[in-house]
Amino acid sequence: MTTTALQIEINSLPINLRQEVADFVEFLKTKKVINSKLKKREFGYAKGKIELAKDFDKPLDMFKDYI
Repeated sequence: MTTTALQIEINSLPINLRQEVADFVEFLKTKKVINSKLKKREFGYAKGKIELAKDFDKPLDMFKDYI
């Protein structure tokens, strides 16, 4: 069913049934949000996935006038 066809079907419903459709749409949105929540993170879960350069804290040349 296309979006246009769906809109026509919804518009042909009585107002009380349109409200039920709107309520159902809101329910589906909240259901999606609940399912997409992040898992609880554990300490150290990213260990070994991030690596810093050996000189990461060395002052940058572009800031040497300010140091």
